[in-house]
Amino acid sequence: MPDSILLDGDSLGISDVHAVAVNRVTVAIAPGARARMARTRAVVDAVIDSGGVAYGVTTGFGKLSDIAIPPERLAELQVNLVRSHAAGVGPLLPEREVRAMMLLRANVIAKGYSGARAVLVDLLAGMLNAGLHPPIPEQGSVGASGDLAPLAHLALALIGEGVLLDGRREGPAAEMLREVALEPVILAPKEGLSLINGTQAHTAIAALACVDAHRLWRVAHVTGAMSLEGLLGTPVAFDARIQAARGQIGQAESASLLRQLLAGSEIRESHRHGDSRVQDAYALRCMPQVHGPVLDALRFAEGLVSRELNAATDNPLVFENGEMLSGGNFHGQAVALALDVMAIALTNLATIAERRIDRLVHPDFNQGLPSFLTADAGVNSGFMMAQVTAASLASECKLLSHPASVDTIPTDGNKEDVVPMAMGAAWKLRRIVGNLQNILAIELMCAAQAIDFRAPLAPGARLVLAHASVRAIVPPLVRDRVLRDDIAQLAAAIGKGVFDSPSTGVST
Repeated sequence: MPDSILLDGDSLGISDVHAVAVNRVTVAIAPGARARMARTRAVVDAVIDSGGVAYGVTTGFGKLSDIAIPPERLAELQVNLVRSHAAGVGPLLPEREVRAMMLLRANVIAKGYSGARAVLVDLLAGMLNAGLHPPIPEQGSVGASGDLAPLAHLALALIGEGVLLDGRREGPAAEMLREVALEPVILAPKEGLSLINGTQAHTAIAALACVDAHRLWRVAHVTGAMSLEGLLGTPVAFDARIQAARGQIGQAESASLLRQLLAGSEIRESHRHGDSRVQDAYALRCMPQVHGPVLDALRFAEGLVSRELNAATDNPLVFENGEMLSGGNFHGQAVALALDVMAIALTNLATIAERRIDRLVHPDFNQGLPSFLTADAGVNSGFMMAQVTAASLASECKLLSHPASVDTIPTDGNKEDVVPMAMGAAWKLRRIVGNLQNILAIELMCAAQAIDFRAPLAPGARLVLAHASVRAIVPPLVRDRVLRDDIAQLAAAIGKGVFDSPSTGVST
């Protein structure tokens, strides 16, 4: 992990976003970025000094862009823009998503096409380094002209209005800034627009979801391999020759990971010969064919998101040759599509994992394991309701995976007539990530219990480590107990990377 992230508008990566948003790595501005910002700011000042007309600088916004603003009211225009657009509603974005959004907004301004002063980036960086963030509602953006409402709530804090949070308390923004030797900014012409015009709210959520999704993809192989062992499944379907005959990249990588996890299994050797079953159910046999395309889809989405991290998304864009050009880089369709693709992909992981859980607990399908994985079935219900919970979550994922990016409602007096609904795609994906994490926690719990019943035979060497990690968190289910805490603790461990680390031999 880097000690600090240097913002230059060109080289920010998804891992950098995670480092700043989650691990609180500090940020600074590259000298070259400061020089670029100064040059394009001079272009904006020259337009104003010459009496020229520029959208959002000397005119109103959106449908009001035909209204010229007199020079003495240009500063008022920018402040009013921020205030009027801070119209978000609903639950607050989690702190890590707000921090990611702050980082992305600082990076896009540092790129130099915004025509804004470096003081804006300095303040955003200072707030990140001091652990300050504003409360930002997650609803209110359609993702066109960017995430106007969420970004306006962020901009409010920069001008010293509203409140700020530091993880421990909430206070007036101006006071909280001054406590850490920061000062609110007085917006210059175009700077209000530069703060709220862009795709950084939904892209922030997407960048963090990319990290979560790749981790869950790897953990799904651990849970799936453990389930296969508990169900006396065969790894023959994961043979490299089968994957090569199809030629799908993600499928081949998935099968390779499963082979690694299952290597050295005593459980497998116990039924290699004399087993009348020729092949397993799809939820076991077709893991590479389902998990693999998920990886391919995640990589596609990650490419779109990665490029957007360093994209100039303002309008108008300011160029060093003195031109200011109006366009549509603020339109969020690219990342909205990436968010929807990830939602669909992760839902497929959720549904196949739930089917494996059902096979583990179902007395007709679990290869001689006790009903619902309890030795005293009847008096005890075992993991009966854990499977019901998994089914509920998987069904919810199916509902949430309906794409938001195909929807549109015209806004701003029909000036913004095709919008991507990217923020809706973002919070839906966050919910799916959480659901999948809980489903995999349930599968870990059930598969570990199944492996307990196969003792003294041991699973693959890497799965021995994963099983031990489960047992370090939750004990075997001897008699019925409340499972809520067990699921929550395993889900939290998945989120922290416990089952995706060298210590369990699971990372790829």
